[in-house]
Formats: sequence, structure tokens, C-alpha cells
Amino acid sequence: MSKLSQMNKTQSILKTERRRSREIFERAEKVLVGGVNSPVRAFRSVGGEPLVIDRASGQFLYDADGNELLDYVCSWGAILLGHSNRAIADAIADQARRGTSFGVTTELELELATLITQAIPFLEKIRFVSSGTEATMSAARLARGVTKRDFIVKFEGCYHGHADSFLSQAGSGLATLGIAECPGVPQALAGLTLNVPYNDLEAVEKVFATHKAKIAAVIVEPIAANMGVVAPEPGFLKGLREIAHRDAALLIVDEVITGFRLRNGSAQELLGIEGDLTTLGKIIGGGVPVAAYGGRAELMNHIAPLGPVYQAGTLAGNPLAMRAGIAALGELMKPGLYEELTRLAERLVRGLRAELESAEIPAQINAIGSLATVFFATGPVRNYADAKRSDTKRYARFFREMLARGVFFAPSQFEAAFVSAAHTSENIDRTLAAAHEALQVMAGEPAV
Repeated sequence: MSKLSQMNKTQSILKTERRRSREIFERAEKVLVGGVNSPVRAFRSVGGEPLVIDRASGQFLYDADGNELLDYVCSWGAILLGHSNRAIADAIADQARRGTSFGVTTELELELATLITQAIPFLEKIRFVSSGTEATMSAARLARGVTKRDFIVKFEGCYHGHADSFLSQAGSGLATLGIAECPGVPQALAGLTLNVPYNDLEAVEKVFATHKAKIAAVIVEPIAANMGVVAPEPGFLKGLREIAHRDAALLIVDEVITGFRLRNGSAQELLGIEGDLTTLGKIIGGGVPVAAYGGRAELMNHIAPLGPVYQAGTLAGNPLAMRAGIAALGELMKPGLYEELTRLAERLVRGLRAELESAEIPAQINAIGSLATVFFATGPVRNYADAKRSDTKRYARFFREMLARGVFFAPSQFEAAFVSAAHTSENIDRTLAAAHEALQVMAGEPAV
């Protein structure tokens, strides 16, 4: 039997073994919209059958049929320490016995807030919420309330959650599904969001000149990760801050993905800037729904009950989430953790580049720290327009070939791959061996 025949046989075995997953998903389609609770989980852009996960441990997921998958999605970046981390699991179990929600203040909220503000000193005060969408939505409302202005500037391909203000030219799931404008968003509100290309300061200058003294804030991912990974060009973020402040607007830095991802703190400190407001999520919850927004006290004091900008939430700062976050941030203080993460990620990226070159398949890999994206594109990717020129059908084929070999990358061209602290050198070796097989199968196939 040829190597290709053997690999195709492996694929067919995996499909057969996912019978229970298929049966569960078919039942889910009858009661859940599209069978999912977040669109990208439906695998519409990559084809194949959606995964149904039963459990996870360390760097592995196990589907409903018992198949083991090496995980580079990591709950879309939230699982930095690996699945079922013992410290986090023990903290959650202990708190569950003490109570999961009180609706009033606990000392745990103070403890997690203190850990965050110690790691990110320019955040003088923060407010906890339950999701990244709530954090960015609340930060935008605060900016509008403080400045008494209505317009928000965002960047094409950056995703800041599914609040109405951010659903035009957004990345992540909208990019994956090809949705440019979302029905249900009033045109009057959509018109208050001004989109410009990422890494284009000249375009930012022009939009501020056109809407002088009307822009409340610029919101930006310091490292874009929802059109795929796109790093800021030198001077871009500092230029944004200068332009915004010149017009008395605020800079909101969305670190829902990058916060605590590259270091024990914010990416802003690595990049040499400070936002007026910062949003956090994912990693600060250790796998439990937690997010936050924060900034200088003079700004945050405009939020109720100290000020007139209203925001509230029954489950905000709930003790279960706080215990998970405290345990997670405690683990991140271990010496050498981030250095090892970066070392493994860099070896993965080097290996993938070599395999792509060997297979003579045109692609770009954008990477920084422990997050990366393989773009099946012929030229550099520095903004959303570049990302959209990627061969999404070729990415879908790559995704399926890797999944057939037990390696789970993001089911979308426009997302990041994440390395966790649970990944090992052996896992990288396994991934590169799978990539070699997958890309050799794909070699010679025409680009779309």
C-alpha cells in the first residue's frame, strides 16, 4: 500500500470512529442554533464534521468517541496553562463547595484585581465583567461618556466582540463566515463606527481630520489576532496614541487575547505604549468566563456608582470565576514559563516554514510569542485586505489533513494557533511530522 493510500485509510478510520460525535451533533442541531453556541464551532469554513468534545487534559482534547487531539486552539487562547490545570481545578472545586454566586462583594474580587493591577501598573482601577464583549462594549460606553462624543474608530479585521458598535468589517467569526455587515445592527449606530486599515496611520489621520472633535476613542488590538496574527508595524501604536490625544480622544487597547499571553502582564509594556483604557479576558479567568476593563482612576471613576456611566452584571466578579483567575495568575508567576512557551512556539513556526517550503506551497506564517497563523498567501500579511487574499480552501484542506492526524488547529484561516504551557518538545515533533505528511499530500494541488 502506498503512503498516500495509508494516510487516506487513516482518515476513513477516524471518520468511522466519530459515530457518537455525529449522533450528538445531529441531536444538537434540533435544539441549538446550527448545533452550536458560537458560529466557528460549526466548521462551515473548513468542512468536515464538527468536533464534539467530552473532556480535556493538559495539551489534549478527547472527543465523544475517545479520539485524542493535540490542541492548538486552547479555547481560543484562554487555556494558557493547559486543560484541567490542577491548581485551577482545585480552586474551582473548593469554591463550588463554598458558593458559586452571591451577588455581593467578596474579598476574592479584591485579590484578583490586585494581582492584575500589580502585573499591569498603569491600570489603577478595574471593573470585572463576564466576557470580552462586555469588556469592550463597556469601555466604549465609558469613552463616549467621558468625552461626550459618539464616534469610535476601529480597524478592519480586528474583532472586539459582538456588541453592535463593533460588527462592521470585523475579524474572527465574521471573517470566517464572510459576513461584512450584520443584520440587526441599526444603520444609525453602524454609522458611528469608523473603519480604517490596520497599520495605516495615514488613514487614521484622515478620519480624524474628517471628524474633528467628534471621535470618542480609537480601539485596537495591540497585536491583531482575529484576522489571523498580524503584528503592529514600528511606530503604529505610538502614532495612534499621539493622533487620538491630539484630538482629545481616548485610546482603548483590547488585550482580551494578548493580556498575559506574551508575558505576566500586558503586551502594551512590550510594545512601549499605554492605552487610556485596557480590556482583558480569556487568560485572567483560567478557563472560566471572566473579563475586565480598566484604566486611570480619573476615567474609571465615571462608572456607576461613582459616576453617571452605567454598567452592571449579576455574575460579574462571581466567586467561582475569581478563584479560577487567582489560581491562574498565581501559576503564571513561575520562573521560565513564558521563555519556554516562546521557545516551543518558535520551534513550531520554524518547522512549519521548512515543511511548507519543502512542499513548495506558498504561505506566510505570522507569529509573535506563543501565537501564530499560517496564511496560505503569496505575499506578506500586514492588514485585513492582505489576510483576505489568502487561499481559504487550501487552509481548509490543511486543517482537515492535520485533524485526520490528531492535530487540532483553528477551524478558520482568520484565527490564531496557540501554544500552551502544557505542550512539550515531543508534541512539537509530532505536529511537524503530521504537517510533513499533510503538506506532502497537498503538494502539487492547484491553488484556488
